[in-house]
Amino acid sequence: MNEQPSVTVLMPVYNCENYIAEAIRSVLNQVYTDFEFLIVNDGSTDNTAKIISSFKDERIRVIDLGSNKGIAVALNAGLLQAKGKYIARFDADDVCFPRRLSIQFGFLVAHEDYVVAGSNAEYINQRGEHLFHFKCLAYSDVELKKNIMKQCPFIHSSVMYKKEAVLQAGGYSLLAHNFEDYLLWIRLKPFGKFYNINHSLIRVRFNPQSVTIDERHRGKAFRKLKRSIIERGDITKEEGQFLSGLLKRQNVQKIKESSYYSLCGKKYLLNNHQPVKARASFLKAIKIHPVRLENYALFFLSFLPASFIQILHKDLLPKFQNR
Repeated sequence: MNEQPSVTVLMPVYNCENYIAEAIRSVLNQVYTDFEFLIVNDGSTDNTAKIISSFKDERIRVIDLGSNKGIAVALNAGLLQAKGKYIARFDADDVCFPRRLSIQFGFLVAHEDYVVAGSNAEYINQRGEHLFHFKCLAYSDVELKKNIMKQCPFIHSSVMYKKEAVLQAGGYSLLAHNFEDYLLWIRLKPFGKFYNINHSLIRVRFNPQSVTIDERHRGKAFRKLKRSIIERGDITKEEGQFLSGLLKRQNVQKIKESSYYSLCGKKYLLNNHQPVKARASFLKAIKIHPVRLENYALFFLSFLPASFIQILHKDLLPKFQNR
């Protein structure tokens, strides 16, 4: 391996034995080869470490944190040890398309004033089945920064960025639990231009074990505080402690599984209109966590024509989702 690779693929992992082998293979099979693959094992207690060690490739380098410290700690540890000028973020349950690194590296090298490049993505469920194609909020620097307060501008596991710029912006906040990437993009704005490539470069997997669940299931308090933090571009220790406590209370299998099936149902219903699959997902969500009124509304909505669903989506669903 090149002792000074141009790119570091940075992948934190925690208990991802069901998916990590596919993720690793997708990185090792990249067309672009001048990279190191830095895997940060965040205290996994399943067979994750054994699966990682089964791959004999000199580009793989492992940091073992010993115990579970959280994704922000894992990412910052990787940033400090990364050898590449450019960091390609990746998650252990996702899949890279073969030309992902070559496309993003080529763009950033050709456009020195840009500090981060994301992309579209294909979303899949836990079995690897297609859910929907995700189109980015915006693509150009002007449009991305104009709309950055509306929603997070990048899929985190799709981005490649300049390591030095991210370090200068302060790296990942240890307090912004569940949106440490979004806060980073806010802080990174003054350091250079943003871009999204209008092609899908990764497959993003929804699964019940993911640390990310539908934010509608987090509740109003979470969404309101997150919005305030993003608008300020800063977070206090007290806010971080509140978020940590809230997420710990919600980190139960029932809530995560219900959120997973609800999210899959929404995508089947609203993004590629497969109402039978949508209903099956909503029924599973209801069975697991029956107090979420939104899932009942969506289930009955799935019997309506697709055109009518899209109209109601703009008016009816937000009333349920904001409860």
